[in-house]
Amino acid sequence: MAGNLVLTFIRALAIFRSALTKPSFANLIVLATGWVLDPGAVTQALVVTQMAGATDYEKYHRFFSRGTWNPDDLGRRLFDWIMSTLPSDEPIRLAVDDTVAPKKGEHVFGVDAHIDAVRSTKKYKVFCLGHCWVVLAVLVKVPFSKHVWALPILFRLYRNKKTCANKKLPYRKKTELAREMVDLVVGWAKGRAVEVTGDSAYCNSTVIHGLPDSVHFIGDMRPDAVLTALPPQKTTRRGRPRKRGRRLASPEKLAKDSRRPWQTCEVKLNGKPKTVQYKECWAQWYRACGTRLLHIVVVRVETGSIGLRTFFATDRHLTVEQILEGYSGRWAIEVSFRNLKQLLGFADSSARKPEAVKRVAPFVGMTYTLLILWFTEHVYQTPYATPPFRPWYPHKSGLSFEDILRAARRVLNPQRFLDLPTLLDNLHNSNIDLEPPATPRQEAA
Repeated sequence: MAGNLVLTFIRALAIFRSALTKPSFANLIVLATGWVLDPGAVTQALVVTQMAGATDYEKYHRFFSRGTWNPDDLGRRLFDWIMSTLPSDEPIRLAVDDTVAPKKGEHVFGVDAHIDAVRSTKKYKVFCLGHCWVVLAVLVKVPFSKHVWALPILFRLYRNKKTCANKKLPYRKKTELAREMVDLVVGWAKGRAVEVTGDSAYCNSTVIHGLPDSVHFIGDMRPDAVLTALPPQKTTRRGRPRKRGRRLASPEKLAKDSRRPWQTCEVKLNGKPKTVQYKECWAQWYRACGTRLLHIVVVRVETGSIGLRTFFATDRHLTVEQILEGYSGRWAIEVSFRNLKQLLGFADSSARKPEAVKRVAPFVGMTYTLLILWFTEHVYQTPYATPPFRPWYPHKSGLSFEDILRAARRVLNPQRFLDLPTLLDNLHNSNIDLEPPATPRQEAA
């Protein structure tokens, strides 16, 4: 069984074959396998796959520093695979956010000072040297977990304004990088409905203005946002028609309005049922979303000092439950960042050259996505996916990425692994099926 599962892993990697040269694809197999077994360094990947003395190790470094492949091309192929698994009548759900990968070194490309959101508070800002990556992920449901999972497919390296000014480089905001990736995925979706979720940092005109009608955004609104009604359709005034109507109460004033009672509903937030008190309204938030009519939901927060949270959707037909559950799914990208850094060596590479820096982190992120897709299709119902027995942990339900990584290492254990040099020498042998796995849609056809 292990040999068959190894072959399915190689076949999963074969979705990238058309975006790579034949030598690069052979290098990809070694690097992806080795990174799963022992993440963090190219040389360690060669050691664990028993390729350290069998070939020229420098070509694996050149795969990142001088390769002709584009990470976006690999992301496109992962997106197509994900698309084939999603119900055609549901929108494609995306999440966008950024994360800092700590780095030091005078000669490491792209190292800047960034705010560390994990250690910072509202009053105190903690800065960290490293790479800041803006990431776009597809949100999916998997059969082995009750939680939503985020599968990263696109990455952009952010450089801060001061560094760009000193080095005379064009400066691009995080929101501009996010919008570029959203537009890219919308083009790949070919008119299919898309739902984008982002926190307050990405709820602005740069990301939301001008989105196609097929794209809707669910986000977080500031409590003092200026809200307006739709403009009157008919007016006797001369000149261009008005874009905004009369001013309405802000979310914080709406929350304090005793004439509008709080309502309750039952929602599932991060897989757990919860009773929520809310007030809702329909209004424009012109500064961030232009003339679109938004469905706005003000939620009372019982714990902590926040008091209330305000969420909105550019699709005014979404229900309160859909807005709240849709926004809560954004947390999956934060979980992915944790998994990538702590379990898959997202921030551990010692790459220094510009092209290597711009490729290693996306390579790790897309390996993460491919692992989850491969595990979902081939592994989770096999004995290799069985987690360790922990009698002191009886309340765990579902599998985590740590379980996925453990199963992959059981399957790809070097003692069971195929003779890799022979496999690489016979990549195009007709006896070895390296075609990508058939999708349900292809099998139906």
